[in-house]
Amino acid sequence: MYEKYRGKAAFYVVYIGEAHPSDAWELPSNLTDKVVYASPKSLGERTDLAEVCVTKLGIKLPAIVDRFDDAVERAYTGWPDRLYLIDKDGRIAYKSRPGPFGFKPADLEAALQKTLSPPVSAAAR
Repeated sequence: MYEKYRGKAAFYVVYIGEAHPSDAWELPSNLTDKVVYASPKSLGERTDLAEVCVTKLGIKLPAIVDRFDDAVERAYTGWPDRLYLIDKDGRIAYKSRPGPFGFKPADLEAALQKTLSPPVSAAAR
């Protein structure tokens, strides 16, 4: 979808924090996957973790990092992860259920196509 629409819409990954930090809620898969990181103590540490995450997962989208006070996560209920479409007026045009199981790429693409479509004039209705 990113490749298909990237000239028509802006795509971003927003890193909102480590999902399973070793000092809070580490999963056995963290050890297996060699992704064992403590909770960051500063925005710089969070940014470093975001870079590791993007690199390890091979994410090709531009990534931005939430503020250290988690303002974006709180505003959008992004934890653990969600897909959002924000329209040109800054309104939420689509919000997925929590991921990864709640991700429905076809639903996101349909909302994106609808958002990108020119409005139908009253005369054409």
